[in-house]
Amino acid sequence: MTWLITGGAGYIGAHVVRAMTGAGERAVVYDDLSTGIAERVPDGVPLVVGSTLDGERVARALRDHAVTGVVHLAAKKQVGESVDLPLHYYHENVEGLRALLQAVTAAAVPSFVFSSSAAVYGMPDVDLVTEETPCLPINPYGETKLVGEWLVRAAGRAHGLSTACLRYFNVAGTAAPELADTGVFNIVPMVFEKLTDGEPPRVFGDDYPTPDGTCVRDYIHVVDLAEAHVAAARRLAAAPGTDPAALTLNIGRGEGVSVRRMIDRINEITGHALAPVVTARRPGDPARVVASADRAAAELAWKAKYGLDDMITSAWEGWLRLHPRARRG
Repeated sequence: MTWLITGGAGYIGAHVVRAMTGAGERAVVYDDLSTGIAERVPDGVPLVVGSTLDGERVARALRDHAVTGVVHLAAKKQVGESVDLPLHYYHENVEGLRALLQAVTAAAVPSFVFSSSAAVYGMPDVDLVTEETPCLPINPYGETKLVGEWLVRAAGRAHGLSTACLRYFNVAGTAAPELADTGVFNIVPMVFEKLTDGEPPRVFGDDYPTPDGTCVRDYIHVVDLAEAHVAAARRLAAAPGTDPAALTLNIGRGEGVSVRRMIDRINEITGHALAPVVTARRPGDPARVVASADRAAAELAWKAKYGLDDMITSAWEGWLRLHPRARRG
């Protein structure tokens, strides 16, 4: 099969492209390069520069490359920015998806994998989040991902399209330094940035109802996440046309890691010893969000392989490449 991977020049997208081609699948990258980096696209993989809002360009890419499946990762994804710019987020994430699905269904492409997020759950008050946990997003970013799932499933039902909505938990790590995340929006790069500046990392609140008082999250290595996309793509490709698949799956490790433990391990692995400082809670931070990944294991025969130390070590190597002034402690 040939898979069009939207956002394939981004951090996660580049790993998905690498996993797909490594598994023997053909890939085509479609990316507007607003945050993606063209150099991440491997030699031999076509790169089409364009927005998913441009339905004609998408349709041409599907036709020119004889695409038989789509993995849709292109999206705006910063929670805080989505609060400030909700109309922009709905336009890019929802209208962009609608235009893409219109082109996909018109071309009778049979398989569609959608990049969703644990943000659809909001602030779940459960030990393990299952796919049946109520979806109550608390910011426009999470709302656009939930609406996106509705669109994908509705298009699947109406057009016989096999679909998979993958709800990512907290992604970290890299397969190679050159593929590292260039943003500083998640805990690992945020701590790296403080260490690079010789400043203590920050903990946003230490009075949560958790064992050490700090928030608990489920972290997954980006390589494991990319492998989940390969498994989902192949699962959809194997679905009979008369009975299209409609999957909604959590992609996580099912293991909670507190913010304090994460910072401690980052200090140890990077050779630093800067104790964190505690500041006020951030609005909307749930105490605990940890996935149940049982359904993904059953449906895809997939399970995360890499642990926390793998994520931190690989991410630090990527950080050192991007930030020459950083140093090992």
